[in-house]
Amino acid sequence: MRTRFTTSTALSLALIGATLINAPAWADQSGLDATQAVQQSFTPVPDFSKLVKLTSPTVVSVDVHLKLNQTSDDQNAPANGLPPGFPQIPGFPFGFGFGQPQQPQAVEAKGSGFIIDPNGTIVTNNHVVKDARTITVTLSDGRTYPAKVLGTDPKTDLAVLKINAGKPLPYVELGASADVVPGQWVVAMGNPFGLENTVTAGIVSALGRDIGDGPYDRFIQIDAPINEGNSGGPLFNQQGQVIGINTAILSPTGGSVGIGFAIPSDMIKRVVTQLISHGKVVRGYLGVAAQEITPQMAAALGLSTTEPDKDGALVAAISAGSPADKAGLKPGDVITAVNGQTVTNPGDLATDIANVDPNADAKITYLRNGKSQTLSIAVTTMPANPDAGFQQGGQGGDGAATATAPLGLTLAPLDDNARSQLGLGSDASGAVVTAVKPNSPADMAGLQPGDLIVGVGNADIHTPDEAVKAIKDAQHRNHGAVALRIIRQGQALFVGIDVNGGDNGNN
Repeated sequence: MRTRFTTSTALSLALIGATLINAPAWADQSGLDATQAVQQSFTPVPDFSKLVKLTSPTVVSVDVHLKLNQTSDDQNAPANGLPPGFPQIPGFPFGFGFGQPQQPQAVEAKGSGFIIDPNGTIVTNNHVVKDARTITVTLSDGRTYPAKVLGTDPKTDLAVLKINAGKPLPYVELGASADVVPGQWVVAMGNPFGLENTVTAGIVSALGRDIGDGPYDRFIQIDAPINEGNSGGPLFNQQGQVIGINTAILSPTGGSVGIGFAIPSDMIKRVVTQLISHGKVVRGYLGVAAQEITPQMAAALGLSTTEPDKDGALVAAISAGSPADKAGLKPGDVITAVNGQTVTNPGDLATDIANVDPNADAKITYLRNGKSQTLSIAVTTMPANPDAGFQQGGQGGDGAATATAPLGLTLAPLDDNARSQLGLGSDASGAVVTAVKPNSPADMAGLQPGDLIVGVGNADIHTPDEAVKAIKDAQHRNHGAVALRIIRQGQALFVGIDVNGGDNGNN
């Protein structure tokens, strides 16, 4: 299990084998025992058989019985017979109701898991055991045990189970996913389609993938085939350590096309430790909504950067009364580091802050007006609804409707009627977009009627007149580039606009 063999070694051996096959010196020799010739002259490529033999007893099958109402709107109800959390196959209905109401029925789902200590503690995916009525764990030797849930964390899609086998069980170690690099060999184990003890191998394709599944997506992308039932199974490195948990696939058909995703082990360690100790996960909370920085946004905000989308997290909104609000962070600030760890994008920021213990200080490094500054902020415990406190614009008076010709926008004041239509509070203010000229810079940037402009760059906006003046000032200052801070369907974001005709973008 500890034997090391690298990709370059495997490749060189494969090339040697190709040389023997392409130019066999003994091919035309009559009476030659070809099998013996191969055995004498060919060095076999190293395989994973030892690793599999030693680690497979730690991999388990997780069978879940749950009751689902087929007529409900429960988003976790399988629409076509596939377990929750997997891509659904279009045109493959689950049963045939012929318009008649479906009766609640018992449904069985299967997934995978792995044992992490001799006492029978098992890690799997939350979507495997969610809404479970009963859970049964089957070991690799066929023994079955009832399992109880120690804790779940939907935000990272992790769950911890416990079985009592009456004796110590084989288990595996969680390795360091921070040491994983693209190109290294990995082995996935699990029970795809109920086929127990299935092993597949491949390489790490990429790191830090955000697939829009949750706020803390930092998936390891792999090309080792994983399918339905692999969820919750371990991803091993060549030292027999678990570096990830197989969780999702990207597929137009629902089957493996060589794009799979695993939760990294460093995240598993932190979450599982808390689930075992407390049954839940407590995370740090700063109180900012952040987005990536586009080249247009960088130009409009005066940021000197060669890779805007990798150079920090742009603060789009601040939650009222949050640690960030009290410390003085503002929309338009760009957070570049947390406790000395570089922040390249909003995903880094979310993960780094979540990993700070509540009531501990976090050293926040950020850019404001092109200058780097540092704050020490005492984070708090993340509330149940962290999005509830975000400000929907500042306070101020209403103004007359105004056309901003350079951008192609028509603006109106935010009166009580507009507040009601947009679902905003009575204290919200800004400039409402009432029309967007086709093919204008604003149109090309994605502005829409109903958007509420609450800021231009770092400046707050309360009225259409303020918006017009701030936009003109920003155009002059940034050579035509403007960063509008807007509220759209309750979400705060920046939109970058280049009136000189450059590519526009928003996040």
